Amino acid sequence: MTAPSPPAALRACAAGIYTHEAGISLLIANRTFLSRGDFTSRFITRDTATGMAAIDWAATIAALDAGEIPCSGGEQRTLRLAASIAGGIPVSLSDAITGLDRRNLSHLLAAIRHASGEEPAEML
Repeated sequence: MTAPSPPAALRACAAGIYTHEAGISLLIANRTFLSRGDFTSRFITRDTATGMAAIDWAATIAALDAGEIPCSGGEQRTLRLAASIAGGIPVSLSDAITGLDRRNLSHLLAAIRHASGEEPAEML
């Protein structure tokens, strides 16, 4: 038996908590961070017994603020928004939503709807 992929393990851990599901879905939809070993090895803790995984949002944003996570401006905004939705990390919406492209804005709006309790839509 193989370990679940990072997205599947994160979804399993977040299941049933709308804000956690929404933030994880936003991060997954971004398609950047979960494919990077430097991110997954440092900020994701996996429990092989349960097949679940969790992100340390506070450590992630602290490292982002310290310039330790190389990424584009849009990726940085998405990471901050996901951390805010899932981890309660404060974010300036004025800074975070300015400049989002149509795809990422669509994913953000779906995440906000999900966090509010609406049935989640698939994010590609």
